Amino acid sequence: MAEAGKKTRQFRAEVRKVLHILTNSLYTNREIFLRELISNASDALDKLRFRVNRGESPREPDLPLEIRISIDKDAKILTIADTGLGMTAGELAENLGTIAKSGSEEFLAGLAAESRSGKEKSDGKDGEAAAADAANIIGRFGVGFYSVFMVADRVEVTSRPAFEKDAQAHVWISDGLGSYSVEPFDAEEPKRGTVVKAHLKDDAVEFLEKFRVESAIRKHSAFVPFPVFVDGERVNTQPALWREPKSSVTKEQYDDFYKALSYDAKAPLDVQHIAVDAPVQFNALLYIPDSGQDFFGADRDFWGLDLYARRVLIQHRNKELIPEYLAFLKGVVDTEDLPLNISRETLQENVLLRKINQVIVKQTLSHLEKMAKDDAEKYKRFWQLHGKIFKLGYHDFPNRERVSALLRFNSSTLPDAEALTSLDEYMARAPEGQKTFWYVAAPNREAARLNPHMELFRKKGIEVLYLFEPVDEFVMEGLGKYKEWDFKAAENAADDALTSFADKEKPEKEAAAPLSEEDNTSFDKLLARMKEILGDKVTEVRVSHRLADSPAVLVSPDGGMSSSMEKLLKVMQKDDSLPVKVLEVNRDHPLLRNMLRMFKADGQDRILAEMTRSLFDASLLLDGYLKDPQALAARTNELLAEAAAWYTEVRKI
Repeated sequence: MAEAGKKTRQFRAEVRKVLHILTNSLYTNREIFLRELISNASDALDKLRFRVNRGESPREPDLPLEIRISIDKDAKILTIADTGLGMTAGELAENLGTIAKSGSEEFLAGLAAESRSGKEKSDGKDGEAAAADAANIIGRFGVGFYSVFMVADRVEVTSRPAFEKDAQAHVWISDGLGSYSVEPFDAEEPKRGTVVKAHLKDDAVEFLEKFRVESAIRKHSAFVPFPVFVDGERVNTQPALWREPKSSVTKEQYDDFYKALSYDAKAPLDVQHIAVDAPVQFNALLYIPDSGQDFFGADRDFWGLDLYARRVLIQHRNKELIPEYLAFLKGVVDTEDLPLNISRETLQENVLLRKINQVIVKQTLSHLEKMAKDDAEKYKRFWQLHGKIFKLGYHDFPNRERVSALLRFNSSTLPDAEALTSLDEYMARAPEGQKTFWYVAAPNREAARLNPHMELFRKKGIEVLYLFEPVDEFVMEGLGKYKEWDFKAAENAADDALTSFADKEKPEKEAAAPLSEEDNTSFDKLLARMKEILGDKVTEVRVSHRLADSPAVLVSPDGGMSSSMEKLLKVMQKDDSLPVKVLEVNRDHPLLRNMLRMFKADGQDRILAEMTRSLFDASLLLDGYLKDPQALAARTNELLAEAAAWYTEVRKI
C-alpha cells in the first residue's frame, strides 16, 4: 500500500446511525452477507460481459468470469474475489462511502437514458446478449454490501477497473463505525475486478468453516450465472434449468434438479416448465411429486414455491405464489421485477405475486386437463396421491368449473374401490331427465353400499357417488352446481325424487302383500306407539318410501344436512349430544309386519317396546352415533333369550 495517496474520510453522524441500523437490524439472518457479496460480484461480472458484448475490450481479456472465495482460518479472513468490472478510487469512495449508492441502479439508469436518446446501436446477436446481461444485474438499493459488517469488524475492498489502461488498484478500508479510507494498492493482484476481505469477528468464526460457507451459497446463490469456487472447489454446479429453453433440457436433468431441490429419492410424476412474458414476466419449474404428503397433518406448513429474483433466492416456500389446493407442487419461480424491500428479505407488495399466482393456476389446470385427457393412468396416479388437497379448489370461484371437471370419485356403478369417475362421465351415464349428482358419505365402499339410503337408488339403477373423505361433503356444498346439475345427498332425496325412474333391478324376493285398510289404520297407531316409546329421541316415526331391504333408518327432518356432515360439525364443535331425527320404517319388512301383529295383540307389550328401542339403536349405529353399545348388546341378548324361550315352548323342546 502507498501511504502517500491515502485519503481518510469520516462517515457523517447520520450516516453512521443508518449504517448501525443496516448492520444490526435490517437483516434477520447473518449468512445473508454472503448472498449480498456474491450478488455484487455477479453484478460486476454481468456489467463487464455487457460491455464486452458491445465491442469493448477489457484488460486481461483471457481472465475467466468467475467468483472465488477463500478462507484463512489463522488470520480469520474470508475473501470474496471477482474478475468483473472493478472500480476506480473515485468509484470506491462514491459507491462504498455513501449509503444506498447503487452502482447497478446507476448502470441501469444509464442504459435506460442511452436507449431513450437512441445512442444504443447494437443489434442482432450481440445486442440480444447485451440486453440479457443487463437483465441479470441483481443490485438495486446499494446497501447489501454493508451486511458484511454483521460478521466483520474490518473490511478491505481492493479493486482494479477493467476498462482503464494502466489503471492502478485502490483499496477501501473501514471498520463500519466512524471512518473509511481509500488509498492506492501497489500489488499486482487483482489484475482486474474486486477483492473483498472480511476480517471476521470472534462470534462469526463459523464462516471460516468451508461447509458453512458452501451451505449458505447453495441455499441463497446456487444459481448465479457465474462459477463460484470455495477454496478452489466449485459450489454452484447445478444450472438454473428454468432459464434454459425447454427443448434443450432432458428428462434426466429435470429429474436430477427435482431430487436436489426436494430431497426426494423418487423421480417426479410430472413437470411443468413455464416461461411467461405477459401479463407478468417470470420463469418457473413446477413439479408434481410421485409421493403424497399429509397436508392436513404433519406437513401442514411445509408447502410453497421457492421464490428467486434473477437467480438469487429471496424466499423459501413462498405461499403466495400458489393457492392451497396446489400445495402439492414443488419448484421454483424466478422473476425479473420483484418489488423487494431494502434488505430483499420481505416483499413490499404482493400485486406481482398475485399475477404470478393467477398464471400458475391457469397453466397448472391446463396441464392437468391435458394429462387427464391424454394419460388417464397418470392422472389416476396424480389423483390418488394429491386429490385430497386438490379438492380444496372448490374455494377458487373463478376456476370452479375447471376444478370441478378435474374432480374424481368412486361410485356405485364402478367395479371396485380403485376405479374413478369424473362428473362428466357420471352425467353421460345418467338416465334422461336426471339433473342431480347423488352422493353418499361413508368410510369405505362396503359401508357405502350397505347404507340404507342406497336401497331405492339401487332398485332404480341410479348411480351414486361415494365420498370417502371428510372434506368431500364440504366440496359438494361449496360447488353447489356443475353445468346446471345440483349436488344432493342420497339420504335427503324427497319421497318423489326418483319416482319417474323405472326400476332397473329385478326384485330379489317376492314383494310383501299390501296391508288391508284395517291394518293400515293399525299401522298408523303402531307408529304413534313407537313415537311414545322413543319420546324426545326422535321428532317423528313415519313410513319410509326410500327403503327396500332395511327395516328402519334415521333421516334429517325436512331434508337438512346429511348425517356425516352433521357428525363432522359436531366433532369440530366438540358437541357429543345425539341428533334428534325422524325414524323412518319399512312397512313391508317382515320385522315391522311382526311388530304390527304384536301391537294388535297387545299395544303395551314389553317385548314390543324393547324391539322399538333396539330398532332405534340399530339405526343410530348405522348412522355412526350410538353412544351406548353396551345397552344395545344387553337388549339384544334379552330379546334373543325371549325368542329362544318362545321357540322351545312352541316346539315343546
